[in-house]
Amino acid sequence: MGDKNQRTRSKRVFVNDADGYSSRHIAESPSRDELLERLLECDVVVYNISENATQEQIEEATWAITTLHSEMESFKSRKMFILVSTVMTWALIKPQTRGEPEVLPTEEEYRQRRPHPKFMKHYNLEKLVLKLGRSRKSKLHGWVVAAGLQYGKGENLFHYFFKVSWLMQLPEVPIFGQGENYIPMIHVYDLAGVIQNLVHLKPKSKYILAVDDSKNTLEDIVMRISDVLGPGKMNKVAEQEATATKAFKPEELEYLGIDLRLDALIIKDSFELSWVSEAGIFENMEHIVEEYKDARQLCPIRVCLVGPPAVGKTTVAEKLCAHYRLHHITIKDVVEEKITQLKEIVNGEPEHVSEEEVDAAREQLENFIKRIEMNTDQLVDHQVVDILQEKLSSKLCMNQGFVLDGFPETYEQAKLIFSEHVFALNASDDFLTKRVQGLQEDVVRKTCKTQGEFLPRLVRFRQLSGADETVLDYFDVLEIHPEHIEVSTDDPEYTDVLNKITEMVGVPRNYGLSPEDQEEENRRQEEERKQKLTVEAAERTRRNEATLAEMAAQFEEWQKNLSEVRRQEEEQLEARALPLRNYLMKYVMPSLTTAMLECSQIKPEDPVDFLAEHLLRGNQQD
Repeated sequence: MGDKNQRTRSKRVFVNDADGYSSRHIAESPSRDELLERLLECDVVVYNISENATQEQIEEATWAITTLHSEMESFKSRKMFILVSTVMTWALIKPQTRGEPEVLPTEEEYRQRRPHPKFMKHYNLEKLVLKLGRSRKSKLHGWVVAAGLQYGKGENLFHYFFKVSWLMQLPEVPIFGQGENYIPMIHVYDLAGVIQNLVHLKPKSKYILAVDDSKNTLEDIVMRISDVLGPGKMNKVAEQEATATKAFKPEELEYLGIDLRLDALIIKDSFELSWVSEAGIFENMEHIVEEYKDARQLCPIRVCLVGPPAVGKTTVAEKLCAHYRLHHITIKDVVEEKITQLKEIVNGEPEHVSEEEVDAAREQLENFIKRIEMNTDQLVDHQVVDILQEKLSSKLCMNQGFVLDGFPETYEQAKLIFSEHVFALNASDDFLTKRVQGLQEDVVRKTCKTQGEFLPRLVRFRQLSGADETVLDYFDVLEIHPEHIEVSTDDPEYTDVLNKITEMVGVPRNYGLSPEDQEEENRRQEEERKQKLTVEAAERTRRNEATLAEMAAQFEEWQKNLSEVRRQEEEQLEARALPLRNYLMKYVMPSLTTAMLECSQIKPEDPVDFLAEHLLRGNQQD
């Protein structure tokens, strides 16, 4: 009874590096402040160094087991120390001789394991844990779990292959090297289950292999990822390309280069595992892909834009695609793409195409061309829908999503199309007509908005919108209620429309830019910023120079005007002074001149008084 209570008693568990890929799926760890105190409080200590462990993490794990062993006498109860290591410490185990019966290594041969040269520290730490936690009377018991390469819940080492497949930017998923090596693996949730069983069962065996039943090569795995998620093709490239293209770090390639098959007997025979992926990643790829999308929040966004001609559907669609990194789908582009694809098959451009496929493509292409000629460059409705459904069902659109521009137009067409978000742009006929009239001629021809084309299209749209059953009615039935947005201004950026749509759709659910692309984007933005500053500085200089030139011209003009005013004033003064001068010369200057001459000869003491008396006498005589 006491043993049962002891077994069911809740335990405090410490897990290092809780933010790491696999650790966060095992448990959460407390803060590392006062680490020893926390370790002493815990019943179970788990150190995970299985993948991408740093030197500091290995040293910390070594310190932890050593310190706990030295503090063992102060333990109030027994403690468990679990080291989650890696099968890389088995990488160089003696290979099986050809011709011998296929007997795979198990935990029983753990003493014969030989590590990869880069994983000697892992190997030495495994031996230390087994050594210090071996004594029966010891209050500290140690176990080593050698985990296979982990997958699931967003991926870690295999993330590159998932991402390249999901993005579909390459026609073939690259695999670096031959890929013929066998990789022992385990789902992260199954690894968590192994550790949980170990805590509860405390098996006698101190060394446990944690691998699933899969025996797949790297080539098998990558091809399976490409089939389920990507283009369905794979391309073998030189291993050096992995680091040259920054697809993998050298230490990650060491994991992916392991060539090893193991048999985990203990977890099969003694543990009570609720397997998530017992058969392995290959057999459960569809489920693993869904986990990957969910963990990475890679949800496709499917948008449908409808509205009258010239309302701005294509411009809005292009901007939405740029914002959410979606695919812009128009009927014209899809049909042209399909015809081009059929022509390539007929011409034998794709390799490994059977004669039956070529004959079928030729027949379909001839049918398309015949229909287009009969219907004035248009296919019949069901052919268009078939081509569109094929496009929307492609992995490119299924993975990332799309913006469907101007389709469907009828209720029947809408039945064959699935969309999550439907936006109906609308505007008055008068507004649309004036907008088309204001377009440049080359834009009008390119977008088929000449007067003879635009008006019939507008009339047809209004007729379809007034039908008993419309496109929007169908989506209402599905409870995908269309959002109506009125377009009433000639904003070329459609700012208000885009703000409303993005608010309803939400944040992007796609991969952002890669570090290299982000660096390039930052560089481009910096160049644009510098260029903008240069242009603004040049414009300020130009405005300043223009202002100075204008001020100089104004000053020069003012100087000219001032000189002219002065000249005119002088002329006026001259004209006014002439009569007075004549009067003085005739009546005043003769008498004054005589008086001054006489004054100069006599030199009186008071010359002014002399002059005054002289002039007075002269005036009396006259």
